[in-house]
Amino acid sequence: MDNLSRLMSKVSLVIALFLLFDPTVFAQNSVKRYLYVAEPGIRNYLEYGGHGILVYDIDDNYKLVKRIPTGSLDAKGHPFNVKGVCVSLATQCIYVSTIKSLMCISLESEKLLWEKVYEAGCDRMAISPDGLTIFQPSFEKDQWYVLDAKTGEVKEQLILKNRAHNTLFGLDGKNVYMEGLASPYVTVVKAKNTSQQRQIGPFSASVRPFTINSKQFLLFANVDELLGFEIGDLKTGQVLHRVEVPGFQKGFIKRHGCPSHGIGLTPNEKELWVTDGANQQMHIFDATQMPPVYQSSVALRDQPGWITFSLDGQHAWPSTGEIIELASKRIIHRLADEKGEIVQSEKMVEIHFKNGKAVVKGDQFGLGRRK
Repeated sequence: MDNLSRLMSKVSLVIALFLLFDPTVFAQNSVKRYLYVAEPGIRNYLEYGGHGILVYDIDDNYKLVKRIPTGSLDAKGHPFNVKGVCVSLATQCIYVSTIKSLMCISLESEKLLWEKVYEAGCDRMAISPDGLTIFQPSFEKDQWYVLDAKTGEVKEQLILKNRAHNTLFGLDGKNVYMEGLASPYVTVVKAKNTSQQRQIGPFSASVRPFTINSKQFLLFANVDELLGFEIGDLKTGQVLHRVEVPGFQKGFIKRHGCPSHGIGLTPNEKELWVTDGANQQMHIFDATQMPPVYQSSVALRDQPGWITFSLDGQHAWPSTGEIIELASKRIIHRLADEKGEIVQSEKMVEIHFKNGKAVVKGDQFGLGRRK
């Protein structure tokens, strides 16, 4: 090899190394994690983040990246209450429900693709793991709509007559779990054959927010009048345990009319977190024991009405907009809008992007994810 050939070989190596280690190349190929927060996510209160979807960079200390416009307004020009949020990797869309409608927004263009109004309204929905089917509860009416996630068209309706409310999918996509405000039962439906139904309960009162473990044999539920939770056996349908939060009393609750309205398992299923509205606390239980045993509490800036977690199990996200480090149980950050005002929402979801495409999505519920 002559000198010129050797020189060209070295130059090619330098160029290759530059491209390999160029941070812009890394940025293009790296995964970016964002928290999407739908507003108004506390009733229709605009003082907690305004209207739209606020997007935060999880890896940049939850820096506000942008605001995505959403949906229609009522006759007075006010946005409707947001009731739920979910994401489909199949359609590359984020869905936001309000008391009136369901919106489908492209994650790529951030444009509203469609908004469908359903006669009985909408509540907190769930999407199948394959991203193709949405089980959309009506707004506290008799039915659930089973929707095509691509079009929003109704494929069928399930009539349970229990004031339809919270809904979630098991991680394997086989079962859908549905509760209504007027029932002490949780109804379990086969996603592919909705005529196959069974009930978990009765719990001591109407079931409110709930979550399940990844293997789908335990259900942890908030119920009316209880500061704490009850546990149902998903195999037998029986209620196993009732657990009250020790050392705290029920008090005045601004929203939901339920002392504990929000419950979630950490992804590794070692802890169960339970909200306490009146005392403005998150209560933490050791879920490696049965029934779970109280460990500690974290004081918050307002009354919490929901809880979920980052997929990596590092952070807890109560609806008060505070970021809690799970390891230390310390508040390490507080979400804020463009003006630095506090942001709160009960409707948030984590999305990971690579090369501009959503590749991983979380869930608005604090589902157990232990493999």
